[in-house]
Amino acid sequence: MPPICLSFDNGPEPEATPLVLEALARRGLSASFFVIGEKLRDPARRGLAERALAEGHRIGNHTLTHGAPLGLRPPAEAVEEIAAAEGLLGPLNRQRLFRPNGGGGALGPHLLRRAALAHLAAGGYTVVLWNAVPRDWDDPDGWPERALALCRAAAAPVLMVLHDLRADAMRHLDRVLGTLADAGAAFTPDFPEACLALREGRLLCDPETISRRDDAP
Repeated sequence: MPPICLSFDNGPEPEATPLVLEALARRGLSASFFVIGEKLRDPARRGLAERALAEGHRIGNHTLTHGAPLGLRPPAEAVEEIAAAEGLLGPLNRQRLFRPNGGGGALGPHLLRRAALAHLAAGGYTVVLWNAVPRDWDDPDGWPERALALCRAAAAPVLMVLHDLRADAMRHLDRVLGTLADAGAAFTPDFPEACLALREGRLLCDPETISRRDDAP
């Protein structure tokens, strides 16, 4: 089984994020949390992001509102979704990480506008995509088997997207991690190179695969 990198999107949430942090601490694992910027206006949610960082996890930008994918928005609005979220993240986003929202986990040019991609490159961001999405957000009891199947079938390092959003989904996390560990899986905090669109501002892929031109409808 190839190495597995864990990431969690769409938090922080008071009922779900502590379950995730406790499961990761129990297993001695570190992960990356891509947070929705506007949630950090709530002191309790910001406190959870600060806790995750203090416990050795990475915090990244997952847009301000997590509305429509940025490639489907006007260019200026797409840039503002990134910049406004970054303003709220401040020192939490130590490594300048960004993950676009895919609208259900799909990859493609709907992820970004070309102006947003240029903004990310100029800001020295690392843009983190994914290759395993077990859909825990809409199937809280069925996602564990999909996650296990994705890892067992993988021929290359796995970057899994889970969500610290629903407590009823994350209550299964420790069992999934244990099953994978028993099967010999190695967990890593390092993102697979194939899942990076930018590294510290340097483009690693064809921009046509992840962004729409600014004059596109």
